[in-house]
Amino acid sequence: MKQYLIMILLFVGITTLTIAKPTWQNKVAPSILASAEAGESIDFFITLSTQADISAAKQLPTKAAKGQYVFETLQAHANLHQAPIKAWLAEQGIAYQSFFIANTILVKHADLSILQALAQRTDIESANPNPYVQEIEEIRPPSNLAEQQQAGNSREGIEWGVHQVNAPTAWGNGYLGQGIVVGGQDTGYFWEHESIINQYRGWDGETANHSYNWHDAIHEANPNNEEENWCGLDITAPCDDNTHGTHTMGTMVGDDGAGNQIGVAPQAQWIGCRNMEQGWGTPATYIECFEWFLAPTDVNNENPDPSKAPHVINNSWSCPVVEGCNEGNWDVMRAAVVNLKAAGVVVVVSAGNTGDDCETVVSPPAIFEESISVGAIHEGDSIAEFSARGPVSVDNSYRLKPDIVAPGVEVLSAVNWGTDIYFAFEGTSMASPHVAGVVALLLSANPGMIGHPDSVAFILKHAAVQAYTSDGCGNDNPNEWPNNTFGYGLIDANAAIELSFNPPPLNVGITDAITSNETNVSLYPNPFKEQFTINIPTWEGTNHLTLYNIKGQKVHEQSWEGNTPVMVSLEGLAAGAYFYRVRNDVEGVVEGKVVKE
Repeated sequence: MKQYLIMILLFVGITTLTIAKPTWQNKVAPSILASAEAGESIDFFITLSTQADISAAKQLPTKAAKGQYVFETLQAHANLHQAPIKAWLAEQGIAYQSFFIANTILVKHADLSILQALAQRTDIESANPNPYVQEIEEIRPPSNLAEQQQAGNSREGIEWGVHQVNAPTAWGNGYLGQGIVVGGQDTGYFWEHESIINQYRGWDGETANHSYNWHDAIHEANPNNEEENWCGLDITAPCDDNTHGTHTMGTMVGDDGAGNQIGVAPQAQWIGCRNMEQGWGTPATYIECFEWFLAPTDVNNENPDPSKAPHVINNSWSCPVVEGCNEGNWDVMRAAVVNLKAAGVVVVVSAGNTGDDCETVVSPPAIFEESISVGAIHEGDSIAEFSARGPVSVDNSYRLKPDIVAPGVEVLSAVNWGTDIYFAFEGTSMASPHVAGVVALLLSANPGMIGHPDSVAFILKHAAVQAYTSDGCGNDNPNEWPNNTFGYGLIDANAAIELSFNPPPLNVGITDAITSNETNVSLYPNPFKEQFTINIPTWEGTNHLTLYNIKGQKVHEQSWEGNTPVMVSLEGLAAGAYFYRVRNDVEGVVEGKVVKE
């Protein structure tokens, strides 16, 4: 009997040793490990174990200060921690592309030995694929292009989607996006189109300067495309190899100056980055564009300058699981979105065309809490059949998505088939540019909102026209608001502007600075976890803060001098609503509400 037991134990031990994986393999995504073991040449991301702490950006009062701080912090962190890895790759003769916005490196044309050596390093957290992704259809000129051109030239007036988001009312009050820069990463842009040429930041009416206004993240042809890219690769001037990007930009800013108004913010300027090659992109091309928007460069990809970053960017694309994007590489893309937001840039994305079932918002960047995800509606305000619904289940968060909806059916805009040609498309790709345009109107109307993406998102949501549904996604009832079909409802530009000047009580969910017209007070984040920052930049002298619980009992006091932001630390305080009062012997008293999570 004893001998029998020993044999069983030996068998179990041998089996266990056989199925266990070495530690380095546990860091590697199965798809690239299988390819490497099959002897294939592979491209893959290596994500480093450390990420820069940029939380202090929240305390900075302006977009310029936030952008500079985030850029310098991320770049310094990446330079320090990536240096030994890049030196080793260079010694091995392995090509790579370094990213600071997410502290990751794309390793190119490597084999199993390189993969193993990298994965064995303690400073590398994971290795993940860089798959080609096509989540938009290639758009080609119709056979009846001459008829379309004639129809496009005869169109005048304001497009229905622009009317639907109430942009003309904002225009009537003098808010047309002036002073605001919108960015787009897409298939490129036909910048000479009559509706967007004068809004291009690189055009002064006579000459073009593409430095800091255009970037091409397409460095090599995609093997999925049989035809040579007629725009070329690594191009130094805007070009659109698909027309998708031109169409989205037209919806954001388009106006031909002769009555054909296709854009929401016709006096905003635009800059662009090509992230897809004839409709195909990769996580690397998307992240490269995110990084460029954080600190645009000249045409030689040198001298990055965060002061030239846009105020808002539109992303009418997604990176689906079916194409190889998964939780392994989601974190890299999410880091890029999070860091852009920390730099004060609003990130707007399309929710996806995977409806009409529930839990169909399934792809980055739409699934991220930090992005404003946009669904699509018909002209009659009903939800488009293709518009993706929430909640987000692919990451087990079950967060509500989309955040908001906008016109996305039969949207007429510019195309790259001629300088004066327009065409109508549909999709959430057409909806999200409406929202980016509204953001431009809001920021031009209330510059105090610039650099505060959470505040912008809050205002857009709570100013939206509420909409209800019987879809029942996420167990929504027919009276649920917000819900997982319409989010907070149809975006309304004029209502958002008005709400930004008269924000609701702070305890309703603001998570960044909302500035009051009368007192110029900002308090963020709100709700907070352990601390918040309060700033009254127009007050001088001594300020006295008193915090009360809902019973009126004093729970905290603090004083400070001058008009610099002050951090209020409230560790150990119970979760719930509190009232604050700030008294200044010269300026008077300001009161409000704050919530601890």
